[in-house]
Amino acid sequence: MRKTLGLLLFSVVLSIQISAQTFTVEQLKGFNKLTMEEFKKEMKQLQFKFYDRTEGLGFLLTEYEAPDYSSKIGKFEYKEEKYEDRIEFEFNDKKDYEQYLKLILTAEYKETEKGKIITKEPYTDYYRNKEHIRLILPNAGESTPYTIIVFK
Repeated sequence: MRKTLGLLLFSVVLSIQISAQTFTVEQLKGFNKLTMEEFKKEMKQLQFKFYDRTEGLGFLLTEYEAPDYSSKIGKFEYKEEKYEDRIEFEFNDKKDYEQYLKLILTAEYKETEKGKIITKEPYTDYYRNKEHIRLILPNAGESTPYTIIVFK
C-alpha cells in the first residue's frame, strides 16, 4: 500500500500544472482509491489548505483549497453506499474545462445524460464501462466555477 501511495504521490506531483493546480482525470480517479486519512495527507503534501469539513446524513465531505485559491478539491465518503464515494474538483478556468472534456472524449467516455443539479447548474454525465464522470458548468450568466466529479 505504501509503495502504491508513494507512486501515486510522485505521479500527482509531476503532473500538476503549477499555475492552475490542475489534476489529470487519472489522478482524480486515484484519489477515490485513497482512504480519507490518505487523502488528507496527500492534500497536505501538495500544499492544499484545509477548506471545510461537512458531515451529513450518511456521508463525510472534506475539502481543500489550492495554495493560489484557484481551485478546490473535495472527497465524499459515504458510510453505507461506498459506490457513491467520489472526488469533486472545482476550478475557475474555462480552458481547463475544455481540456477535461477533450480528455474524457479522447478516452472514449460516452455522453449519456444531461440535466441540472439541485442548485440548477447544468451537467453532462459521461460513462466508459462502469466508470462515471460528471462535468458541471456554471449557471447561466456566471463565469465560474466549473466542476468535474469522478465517481468511484
